[in-house]
Amino acid sequence: MKLKKVLFGMMFTASTVSALAVAKAPVIDVNANAIDSAALTEQLNTLSRKLDSRNKAQVNIQRQLDSLHTEVNELRGVTELHSHQLSEVLARQREIYQEIDRRVNEVIELTAKTPPSASNINTGVSVVADSSVSTTSYSDNLTENESYDRALNLVLKDKSYKQAIIEFEAFNKSFPDSSYAPNAHYWLGQLLFNQGELDQANQAFDVVVTKHKASTKRPDALLKLAMIAQKQNNSQKAITIYQQLLKEYPDSTAGKLAKPRLSSLTN
Repeated sequence: MKLKKVLFGMMFTASTVSALAVAKAPVIDVNANAIDSAALTEQLNTLSRKLDSRNKAQVNIQRQLDSLHTEVNELRGVTELHSHQLSEVLARQREIYQEIDRRVNEVIELTAKTPPSASNINTGVSVVADSSVSTTSYSDNLTENESYDRALNLVLKDKSYKQAIIEFEAFNKSFPDSSYAPNAHYWLGQLLFNQGELDQANQAFDVVVTKHKASTKRPDALLKLAMIAQKQNNSQKAITIYQQLLKEYPDSTAGKLAKPRLSSLTN
């Protein structure tokens, strides 16, 4: 009986060990590992494609921003130009009134000195004046005044620009030392510039710059000289003149107009 118990115990122990051995045996699924690797590769590829797409989108956005920045600069330049033109119109209107007052005072003084008659009262004197002529110094020579007014009226009233060129050239030849000289040369340069006669316009503006350094038209003449050089593809000369203008007249309207033009040549 005792022997049976011993045999039974041994058989039970063997069964238990066998069952435990079977339960602890590891199982490796090779196919599952391969599937996980392929999925990871696909995820990496997808992520890479998304990054590429995002980079392209950022490049496109940057290009759009650069384009908008350029357009803003162009609009700013147009706005400054219009502001300059408006300032000139307002100044012209203001000084026309001053010129009318001066001419009226001249007639009153002349009438007070001599009895009124057809021989000494000139009723045909034009009252249209250049907005840029200084009101502090005028010639008493009526022939000079009439000559200048005739040329100016061809521009402002008759719009006869080619004939005005002839009149201003004649005025500058007849009255080289006139108080109107810097303005007459500037008008001549502007008319020639508009006609595309760049070399002749350059000569007229250069007279204002070199011989009339106290003139209020000098910064505008410098601006036009630089613009002519730019039109003639002489970028270095244009840069030099723009820099001179900004150095001598940094706060002038012409200086403000020169800044974007200089920037376009140096950047």
